[in-house]
Amino acid sequence: QVQLVESGGGLVQPGGSLRLSCVASGSIGSINTMGWYRQAPGKERELVAEITSGGTTNYADSVKGRFTISRENAKNTVYVQMNSLKPEDTAVYYCNANLRVRFSGSYYHYWGQGTQVTVSS
Repeated sequence: QVQLVESGGGLVQPGGSLRLSCVASGSIGSINTMGWYRQAPGKERELVAEITSGGTTNYADSVKGRFTISRENAKNTVYVQMNSLKPEDTAVYYCNANLRVRFSGSYYHYWGQGTQVTVSS
């Protein structure tokens, strides 16, 4: 009933930039927090950045000053602008949304399928 679809991943050189987008669609009642997580090979999934419906943001220390998260509530879309990328940013990036399905009273976390970001020369 609910889908999160990411786009914008790819291969970029160190110091480069990428912008990821994620659109939530389906029978959505309301969305609370939206965010981005990443998982590198052999590592656990970790929070990159998140943003509430009111615009309050939270970033992992490793990306502060380099990444910027934003969202368009009317479009159920969240973005992350990633600048000054480093090889250690290489990972699969997942979109997450804490949302309520229409006619439901509870919020649950939904995940996208992930998009690969590779930072390499």
